[in-house]
Amino acid sequence: MKIIDLLQKDTLSLSFEVFPPKTETSFDSVKTATEEIARLRPAFMSVTYGAGGGTSQYTLDIAKNIKAQYNVPTLAHLTCVSSTKETVTQKIKEIKAAGIQNVMALRGDIPAELEGADRSHWDYQHAIDLIVELKATDANFCIGGACYPEIHPESENQKDDIRHLKEKVDVGCDFLTTQMFFDNNLLYNFLYKIREAGITVPIIPGIMPITNANQVERAMRLSGSFMPQRFKSLVDKFGTDPAAMKQAGIAYATDQIIDLYANGIKNVHVYSMNKPDVAEKIQTNLSDILGK
Repeated sequence: MKIIDLLQKDTLSLSFEVFPPKTETSFDSVKTATEEIARLRPAFMSVTYGAGGGTSQYTLDIAKNIKAQYNVPTLAHLTCVSSTKETVTQKIKEIKAAGIQNVMALRGDIPAELEGADRSHWDYQHAIDLIVELKATDANFCIGGACYPEIHPESENQKDDIRHLKEKVDVGCDFLTTQMFFDNNLLYNFLYKIREAGITVPIIPGIMPITNANQVERAMRLSGSFMPQRFKSLVDKFGTDPAAMKQAGIAYATDQIIDLYANGIKNVHVYSMNKPDVAEKIQTNLSDILGK
């Protein structure tokens, strides 16, 4: 099933993101974790590509298994940064052959060893290049893209950020999923601005449950996310107690999701970090709201 069809339903939904193993030796444990999350019957599951495409060989394996064993719609991530046209073309062929209709088209992070390198000769400069190729290859692909409620780390300002976002949508992006955020007001303000700019595709908020204090610094480094005082106080109080921090982090994420639903958002995506227990507790907290 195409994700755009799920998003057009007039019901509340919850989906989860998982990531492939970093090494072959960890494949079985990751496969087991993703299967446990699939058993929760989320609206769909996305499977990331891995930094620099390093774990891309396992992305399709995990996505195919979820789809085949649990009939859960899957969204396969595909990044193009520093990749050749031949490599990306082959990946698209493999996605089609696997019967996966949904692709998350991303530029991807620049590998550390290529930071500052001349990119002028690269086949793909931005995610828009990948979206154009996906649509040209198969017009039936349902294509997702990323957006930033605060601002893309490489953008000079939000106005330019939104302009580039509209360009992605105009060439064929069917829906957008946000980077993590911890203050819902940032999302509501962002939605107002992009709708005003003529971006009308569905927006799926991405929520990251912070279940240990070490994740805070990493989340800020990766996304530049604003941490509201309410969240900082939570970490200050419970950060040194792993069990309490986990419970508090799940409660904070649940509260964010409930507020989003209450304010007209129908679909929420949870960055579950391959943690079935966290995914299950959040879904249980929302069981009556979701009708599960």
